[in-house]
Amino acid sequence: MFVRIGNTPRDYAWGSTTAIAGLLGTTPSGHPEAELWLGAHAGSPSVILDPSQTGGAADLASWIAHEPGSALGEGVKRLPYLLKVLAAAGPLSLQAHPSNAQAAAGFARENAAGIPLDSPDRNYKDASHKPELIFAVSDTFDALCGFRDVERSARLFARIADTAADGERATIAAFAETLTGEPAAVLRSATEWLLGGDPAVAQLVDAVVTTTASVDADPAGDDLAVAADTVRMLAAAFPGDPGIVLALLLNRATLRAGQVLYLPAGNIHAYLRGLGIELMAASDNVLRGGLTPKRIDVPELVSILDFSPIDATPLEPERPAPGVEVFRPEEPDFALDHVVVGDGVDEVRLALPGAAIALCTAGEVTIDGAHGRITVARGESVFVTPDEEALTISGSGTLFVAAPNV
Repeated sequence: MFVRIGNTPRDYAWGSTTAIAGLLGTTPSGHPEAELWLGAHAGSPSVILDPSQTGGAADLASWIAHEPGSALGEGVKRLPYLLKVLAAAGPLSLQAHPSNAQAAAGFARENAAGIPLDSPDRNYKDASHKPELIFAVSDTFDALCGFRDVERSARLFARIADTAADGERATIAAFAETLTGEPAAVLRSATEWLLGGDPAVAQLVDAVVTTTASVDADPAGDDLAVAADTVRMLAAAFPGDPGIVLALLLNRATLRAGQVLYLPAGNIHAYLRGLGIELMAASDNVLRGGLTPKRIDVPELVSILDFSPIDATPLEPERPAPGVEVFRPEEPDFALDHVVVGDGVDEVRLALPGAAIALCTAGEVTIDGAHGRITVARGESVFVTPDEEALTISGSGTLFVAAPNV
């Protein structure tokens, strides 16, 4: 069965006022539009446009709760993923997400302690992990992603110190000298210190902001120019925040349109600016690490972070046939198909491993399944039950399809 769904973008302050509307061909609200959620997450479940298809259920969460077999297939009780259109006009908070084991343990621990689910002191809202990926739709999409090589970071801070005036040079140089030793231990220690409330951190943040203000900023330049761009962006949004310095220990990733960044459990990251299609496990577990006025539980954050330096490289797609790319991370919860038909590709056929959500972002496409057919145009989305077995996509347009990764 094909069930048309929709939703209203969430108005988080960092959202763009135009990007989501521009992509989907809708009328801008005049307010920030940060995320359009497509899924069954209780925070903003998708609206069912024709409830007569679903026994009167008005949203996807209600339908799944009352008829999980019809919506998801026999034996499946939960839609494991959430698809979003995300538009960042400014930086989001630094954050990380736990593994399944860490989430289950933390959720049980906080339940046993009697901490209410809606308490600001709560770290774990459920027992699930929250890996995610972002597909860049805008020409570029900027993010911070994972700790980078610590020697490279030490060299960067040494260069900033060399640029600094006498009043700031010693403070920055002293921090640069702490970035030596076993990488994971060094990065853990630096993170604990930067987020731990030491008054000296504020002095370091101020020194870095003041010094990089005189450096030519260039997001495509060398490390110092990129750092200057990052610092200016973050200092404008979160003045004095220790995350400004922590960000310079991370990879600055700039995706080109069509590239995907995968963020597994334990990866510290922040989206900075751009428009993308985000797909994640359906969880609320977020531990923040700076660039936010919200609570930061430093010991808990440090316990789930992966301090191993990485290179933030795009996730390579599978290309099983012309017109289709499949972005398949290492987790079973989700995979993303990017389908482009027309212009020499008459149709694309996709397997359907479980309940799917399809979003059209350009043109108009027809989707045929084992039992039904539907046509979706730019800005329209549809929930597909697994009894459709496989999907044949034709027409002329672009379609994103989220489904379990099995």
